[in-house]
Amino acid sequence: MIALEVKNINKKYKDFQLKDVSFQLEKGYIMGFIGANGAGKTTTIKSILNMNHLESGEIHILGKNIVEYELELKQDIGFAFGGTDFYTRSKIKTLTNVIKKFYKNWDDESYYNYLRKFKLDENKKIVELSTGMKIKYSLSLALSHGAKLLILDEPTSGLDPVARDELLDIFQELVLDGEISILFSTHITSDLEKCADFITFIENGQIIHSQEKEEFKESYRLLNGNESQLNEVKAKLISYKINSFGFTGLIQSKDFNLASNIKATIPSLEEIMIYLTRKENKHV
Repeated sequence: MIALEVKNINKKYKDFQLKDVSFQLEKGYIMGFIGANGAGKTTTIKSILNMNHLESGEIHILGKNIVEYELELKQDIGFAFGGTDFYTRSKIKTLTNVIKKFYKNWDDESYYNYLRKFKLDENKKIVELSTGMKIKYSLSLALSHGAKLLILDEPTSGLDPVARDELLDIFQELVLDGEISILFSTHITSDLEKCADFITFIENGQIIHSQEKEEFKESYRLLNGNESQLNEVKAKLISYKINSFGFTGLIQSKDFNLASNIKATIPSLEEIMIYLTRKENKHV
């Protein structure tokens, strides 16, 4: 079953637009949503949540159109994000008592299980929570009303490596039974190296790739060579950097001659994103 289908959506602003954005997230998987700042990640997420009026296109969640079934579907969506505070002087339990009234499938037993799992004290004020604890609280709320689709927007931003690693383990545990799906938007691509099943890359409001993570990485090669070798492949490089040893550049695997003496490796997600983002300035 398809948990999320974004189909040919278009949204215009004065100086930016989403152009025929399309991708699918299958049920029970984690999709990393990557791109440079301003590439369209947040606009796409707002569109998925029906916070934007689209010029054209459709978004289906669990097989239903978000515009037509918004109230029903938002019972099945959980949202967690970094960098935003709740009412900081309120206690956890005070906020929860307000929020849970909006959800018809709210389950107190699940909620308290997650509080114990995440070591959250409901008598603490929000201001007393670390960034990681605030994210865990968001997850506790989302998972306590039976959310089937989690949309995570920069959830690990600002966390130390230990806290980030702990959250990534939690995300992987959540999708194990195949019932929960996660769209994970982040600029910290190393997090996605660990936990993502699929990668969707957006640039200048357009989807460049949306595919299984390892296939995405293996469709490129990172080349390291000397100046004379650069001339062999320059025309086919997506972009490259000159360094003291010669050059480092990104190329599509299909454009690289395996018989070449140029050193070639499978790039990381971060390397792919850097070189794809800079392709307009081919020599960087």
